[in-house]
Amino acid sequence: MRYYSYEEFKVDVNHLAKEIKPYAPDVILAVARGGMTLGHFLSEALEMRALYSINSIHYEETHKLDTINIFNIPDLSKAKRVVIVDDIIDSGETMIEIKRVLGAQYPEVDLKVASVFYKEKALLRPDFAAREATEWIEFFWDFQIDKYK
Repeated sequence: MRYYSYEEFKVDVNHLAKEIKPYAPDVILAVARGGMTLGHFLSEALEMRALYSINSIHYEETHKLDTINIFNIPDLSKAKRVVIVDDIIDSGETMIEIKRVLGAQYPEVDLKVASVFYKEKALLRPDFAAREATEWIEFFWDFQIDKYK
């Protein structure tokens, strides 16, 4: 397991923002929940207010589910270029499904993918990425917190 620190994240956000800037996205679409931190920081770095989220469920804790549920799809009808952000592209299956669902609903929108980490074996390679993951990543935002149910 590898711990990914806030200091590393700041460096990677700046790297990703420089890569993404020429693409000139209209919207940053963060995959909840893993992509929310990256989406927020990229929206600050790129000075963009059009930050939306989309939900997907493909994992429960560390257990991969048999289905991928995509929901809370925002209105992208006025967008031309959207960068979808997530913390890691693991198998790539979730991002492939998100792109399929969005592409069917918004065929005129150009969709690109950004992530902090990606795995070499993933079925989808992000258009923008900072690092390759070769082991389990413990993100600084995944610290153990008390659950209040």
